[in-house]
Amino acid sequence: MLADGRTRRDIAEEMMRRWGYRPRIAWRYAHGWSQDAAADRYNRLHDEEGRAPMSGTRIGAYERWPHGGERPRLEYLRALAEVFETDLTLLVDEDDLSHLPKPQRLTLLELIKSRSPDPGVQNEENLAYGQSGEYEDDISGREVVIMVAHEGSEHAEQAERRDIGEATLEQLRADVIRLSHEYLTGSPLPLLMEMRRVRRRMYAALDKRLWPRDTTELYLLIGTLNALMANAVDDLGYEHAADELLRAGWAYAIAIDHRPLMAFLRGSASSTAYWRDRPRQARDLAESALQYLPDGHGAARFHLLYAQAAAKLGDVSGAKRAIEAARDAAERPHRDEIHDDIGGQFACPPAKRAYLAGNTLVAERGNERDTIAELTRAADLFAAEPEAVRSYGCEAINHVNLALAQVRDGQLDAVDLSKVFELPIAKRIEALPKALTNVRAELAQPRYRGSAAAAELDERIEAFGRESIIEDLRDLPSGG
Repeated sequence: MLADGRTRRDIAEEMMRRWGYRPRIAWRYAHGWSQDAAADRYNRLHDEEGRAPMSGTRIGAYERWPHGGERPRLEYLRALAEVFETDLTLLVDEDDLSHLPKPQRLTLLELIKSRSPDPGVQNEENLAYGQSGEYEDDISGREVVIMVAHEGSEHAEQAERRDIGEATLEQLRADVIRLSHEYLTGSPLPLLMEMRRVRRRMYAALDKRLWPRDTTELYLLIGTLNALMANAVDDLGYEHAADELLRAGWAYAIAIDHRPLMAFLRGSASSTAYWRDRPRQARDLAESALQYLPDGHGAARFHLLYAQAAAKLGDVSGAKRAIEAARDAAERPHRDEIHDDIGGQFACPPAKRAYLAGNTLVAERGNERDTIAELTRAADLFAAEPEAVRSYGCEAINHVNLALAQVRDGQLDAVDLSKVFELPIAKRIEALPKALTNVRAELAQPRYRGSAAAAELDERIEAFGRESIIEDLRDLPSGG
């Protein structure tokens, strides 16, 4: 046929008519190419740098579609058309069109329509690539416009794709809120296992096609959950694991520039540093937290964390100023997503603020009456809260601090640690034995030598420490 002056389009159409070949196969045969040869030609024209080379196997996949293989996108059809020196509309048939997504089908129909010249203006042969003429220039211009529009709509179609729904995101957020509130009253180990399960669901969700705001929401929830998990593992006595989780939470908070979450994480790091007897680091971290969140209940907590660290360093005036600053911050109108909307373990209600203030005062000897008054006020505030929102850990440590101040003041008969001693082993967090060590140190002072009541209290504290969750975890077999 070529020898008779016929075109490769004539050959392709004859192959389609005589043997029922699909357009893309017929055009490849019209050039006498194998699939690998067609792929090689494609790569020479469109992938000189070798970043995404075409293969013979993929050419075959495009040829088999829609009855198997892979659907070719419009940009690939256009590139193949240049390889075959034809028009992309001649590489599809009705079978292709009937299986294409609506936006792509409408685009091709528009291109096919634009390829049909008015009678007498241009013969059909002039529609092939590589031929000149005013009509071809006009068609090429229209094709560019149509392709530009299609590329925009097809990309928008991909952007609209979303493999996670609002209900799933709402459930994950509800899980974080639930866990944060349950942490106030629940045992840390089973809650940690549940947090891990929820976090795994979030990790799996991140592997799906998401909208940018979905990713932001998941980063916030994962960062928040890591902060909560850090509290849990720290309560279980695993300091390095807590540090690692805080760093992980910080990475997510930084990625989305969420300042309340960054502030809370800095505050958590300050608290852990304080309980590890690193008051300077605790003070600096609390000050850093205030750079991210200067107002509201969260900020009040950071001022109080600063105050207790300053008091431990002997900076009495600095501690008092920080306590006053905490009152001012709590009174300034403010609401944020972490301390107020999620709340629970992240909140800092009046009882918790009074406990932290008392924890600051107890670090200073000689001021026991004021300390006892503040810690008693905190105990009353805790008792007035519904049990479902009462932090048993903070309340227990408050009772220990109150006992410490009373023992220092010679009020041994007033000490009541029943709420602490009655805690089930699963709730005897690491901070409690540490705090009780200070009480034992006071009971060892000369004024209590020979006191049966002091000896009995010391014995009960020692027994409490032996039967803590920390000791139970250490007795567990390793591995598995």
